[in-house]
Amino acid sequence: MNTSPDVSLTSHATAFDRTLSLETIRQQAPAVFAPSADEHRSIRYTFIPTERLLAGLLQAGFVAVEARQPQTRSASPLHARHVVRLRRRFETVQLRDSVPEIVFLNSHDGTSAYQLRVGLFRVVCTNGLIVSRGAFPTFSVAHRGNVVEDVVAHALGMSERFDVLAAQVERMEQRRLFKDEEIRFAERALTLRYPEPGQAGMAASQLLNCRRREDAGGDLYSTLNRVQENLLRGGLSRSSSSGRLVRTRRITSIKEDVRINSALWDVAAEILAA
Repeated sequence: MNTSPDVSLTSHATAFDRTLSLETIRQQAPAVFAPSADEHRSIRYTFIPTERLLAGLLQAGFVAVEARQPQTRSASPLHARHVVRLRRRFETVQLRDSVPEIVFLNSHDGTSAYQLRVGLFRVVCTNGLIVSRGAFPTFSVAHRGNVVEDVVAHALGMSERFDVLAAQVERMEQRRLFKDEEIRFAERALTLRYPEPGQAGMAASQLLNCRRREDAGGDLYSTLNRVQENLLRGGLSRSSSSGRLVRTRRITSIKEDVRINSALWDVAAEILAA
């Protein structure tokens, strides 16, 4: 299963046991180690490097398993939006094929506050889902004051509720979908990326395509993961506005990845509650 240029996860940890070194994080997301904020920030902006927050999270028992930031020509790589995914060093919550995570997002150019969200990593397809705000509280704080202790405390608090998330996943795995329900799910998902009628140039049913044997299944959780991967990773055939046959592009924006992931989770939660 899974997570938003802003979280498409292209550099994954291997299943449950591989963690990233600080040097690897520096290579994949140099903005984590920015020495200062963007020069255009106001005097009210308090620069606290992600490196310091990350150190606090590591000391609290988390391990970093993925780090990335978009590549852009228009902004400094040291001030770009970036994301680090973390897991508890010793995870007690057991899911069939998924691992609960804390997703930490930040930037040093004023476009993003410190933000903690809950995510899930599905081992069979290396997808990184991000849970919606409505389903699980999100911690967000502006760049003012010393927020390190708050970030660590909230990360610990969120991880203590991983069992609630696991219970929801298990209910999704048990919820079988009728074919018309799968199609409606895919139709709603398609509008998240192509909101205007006729803009998609493809059938919603393409989002239900199974890319690997492990993703087969008519349950809500499997459907969510298939739709999420097809929508975010791209590679599907569609007709462009000029009528030319093209392939859908991968979502590389962290901001857009988070938005679509969260909305997909809300759609699945609505079906589960119906």
